[in-house]
Amino acid sequence: MTDEDVVRYERRGPVAVVTMHRPEYRNAQNSAMTYALDAAFTTAVDDNDVSVIVLAGAGKHFSAGHDIGTPGRDVDVSYERRAVMWWDHVDKPGGDQRYAREMEVYLGMCRRWRDMPKPTIAMVQGACIAGGLMLAWVCDMIVASDDAFFADPVLRMGIPGVEYFAHPWVLGPRAAKEVLFTGERFDARRAYELGMVNRVVSRDKLETETFTLAETIAKMPRFGLALAKRAVNQCEDLMGMRSGMDSVFGLHHFAHAHNAEVSADSLAGLDARAMKRAGS
Repeated sequence: MTDEDVVRYERRGPVAVVTMHRPEYRNAQNSAMTYALDAAFTTAVDDNDVSVIVLAGAGKHFSAGHDIGTPGRDVDVSYERRAVMWWDHVDKPGGDQRYAREMEVYLGMCRRWRDMPKPTIAMVQGACIAGGLMLAWVCDMIVASDDAFFADPVLRMGIPGVEYFAHPWVLGPRAAKEVLFTGERFDARRAYELGMVNRVVSRDKLETETFTLAETIAKMPRFGLALAKRAVNQCEDLMGMRSGMDSVFGLHHFAHAHNAEVSADSLAGLDARAMKRAGS
């Protein structure tokens, strides 16, 4: 599997389009996809002719989240570490292995992508589940089709939420608790009401509306956009977002350790099929 297999990159005028391309697995995110996404984002940031970046998912769904059950799952493969300065997770025992990998591949990469200086728009259709939420949330704006649905069902595994724990900031505390406590899906209209999604459009107009928005933003001064983005992100962090994520990342791994102790499996014995049967 090559980077080109799992992520596609194209440029349409001032807009770079980064497309997750594992449609047969609902664009489940393995390490190969993570680093291919990072390479594509780096290309877009370095291209002076690109002003806005659109993140998309091929096929019927944006992303079903982390890869916890496909033939391409690659948790035991080493990749060049780019997000954090930590040792390789491969061949490390127990919590050392999982902490090192998830701090790099999930939390670290999401923070790195959130800090990209160019505006990013997630173009979401179909499923946007768990780790898929993380990918959408790191983007500055979300345009969703009316068939899009969202959920973070990992509490079924005894885990308090995904690694990039932005829930209280993007949903508000009470809605965040509802989403986590129930594990239920919520649709694009509900996401819009909560302020998580910027625009909801019909499925057949999703691409057109997203690119119209991207092209409108692209007309603004590039450096001004970068400063405005940084200003809002800094304000979010001053409201506790970054330190809150650090705290919850520890709880996340405490949950993994608890699962491993009581069930000999850090995911509480649930793979992608089991989660789907449970209603995710």
